[in-house]
Amino acid sequence: MRSILIAIILLMTVGSAAAHQLKSAVTIILFNQRTGNIEIMHRFVLHDAEHAVGELFNKRQADIHTDEETRALFAVYALESFRLATLAGEELSLEAVGYQVDGRDFWVYQETAIPQELQGLAVRQKALQELWSEQQNLVNIEGKGEIKSLQFNAKDDWLTVSFANES
Repeated sequence: MRSILIAIILLMTVGSAAAHQLKSAVTIILFNQRTGNIEIMHRFVLHDAEHAVGELFNKRQADIHTDEETRALFAVYALESFRLATLAGEELSLEAVGYQVDGRDFWVYQETAIPQELQGLAVRQKALQELWSEQQNLVNIEGKGEIKSLQFNAKDDWLTVSFANES
């Protein structure tokens, strides 16, 4: 009986540890024709964001749930880790909109006006990759034809997507 209890505790511990090591983030780039803006929404696993704040900023108590300073610190980091440019290489100026905790996720928002005659985008999403080489950053582009996805690994810098023949 004791060995069964130990096995159950070990399985729970391993499962819990694995749940805290997702090492992935998702960014949605949404072309909002109604507002004329490109809206950008970054979603990070809250535990990963807190761990990153602790490592990046040497902050021992990185509690995004209760500490506004920690939320702001990670939001600025997330905004600085992401870039957008035209296919011609002209970087787009992104404006911070805000951030929020939503359950087990931390969201960071930004936007920019949709450039005239945009043929595609160059995207750079390096968040958390300097900490964890296994960090995967998925970027989905919506509202410009079919949904397109870019998958960023630690070795990736800029990836591109074309909107040829799409509205």
